[in-house]
Amino acid sequence: MDFDLSIINSHNPYNIDVEKFIEQFYGFIQLNHLYDSAIRQVETKLEIIDNEFQSTFQRNPIHNVQSRLKSPQSIAQKLQNKGIPITANAIIEHLHDIAGVRVICHYIDDIYAVAHYLSLHDDITLLNRKDYIKHPKPNGYRSLHLIITVPVYLSTGKKIVPVEIQIRTIAMDFWASLEHQLHYKSDNEVSDELAQQLKVCAETINDTDLKMQSIYHRLNKMD
Repeated sequence: MDFDLSIINSHNPYNIDVEKFIEQFYGFIQLNHLYDSAIRQVETKLEIIDNEFQSTFQRNPIHNVQSRLKSPQSIAQKLQNKGIPITANAIIEHLHDIAGVRVICHYIDDIYAVAHYLSLHDDITLLNRKDYIKHPKPNGYRSLHLIITVPVYLSTGKKIVPVEIQIRTIAMDFWASLEHQLHYKSDNEVSDELAQQLKVCAETINDTDLKMQSIYHRLNKMD
C-alpha cells in the first residue's frame, strides 16, 4: 500500500512527522508477524513433545496450550514506565514478553519434563527461568516461567525472537485465572483478609496437585 503524503500532510494540525509515523507503523506490523511466527514455532515444538509422549508412554503431558501477543496499549505502557521511546527497535531490545505461550499440564512432574525437553532443542536459548512452584510468590501464585529465544526464518534472513513461556498444572491455572479476575477485573479492592484466604486456597490446590500426582505414581507403580 502506498500513501499520498501530500494529502496526509494537508490534514496534519499537530505537525507529526508523517514519514516517520508510517515507517513506525509498518515496523509494528512486521513485529506483530515476527512474534506471531515465534509463537507458532514454540507451539509446534510443544506439539511434537506431546505427541512423542503419547507414542512412547501412551499419555499426553500437556492438557492444552494457549498463546497471546501483548496488546499495543500494554507495550506502550510498559515502555513509558521504563522511560523508553515507543519504537519498534525499543520493543525488540527491551521487552521479552511480547509473545507469550501458556502450557497447561496434568501433573507437576509434567511441567519439569516439558521444560526439560524444550531445553534439549539446540535452536532454543534459555534467557531466564523463574520457578514459582518451588518458590511461590507471596500471594500463593505457582508456575514455571521461562524466557527463551527461537529462530524465525523470514525472506530477509533469520531473526532470533524471545518468547515467554508459563508452564503450570490445571489446578494452578484455575487458581491464577480466578485470582487475576478478583484483583484486576473487580472494582472492589481485595482486603488483606481475603488475600490471605486466596493464599490458603493456593496452598490447598498445591496439596491437591501433589496428592493427584502421588495417586498417578502409585497407579503406574512409579514409586
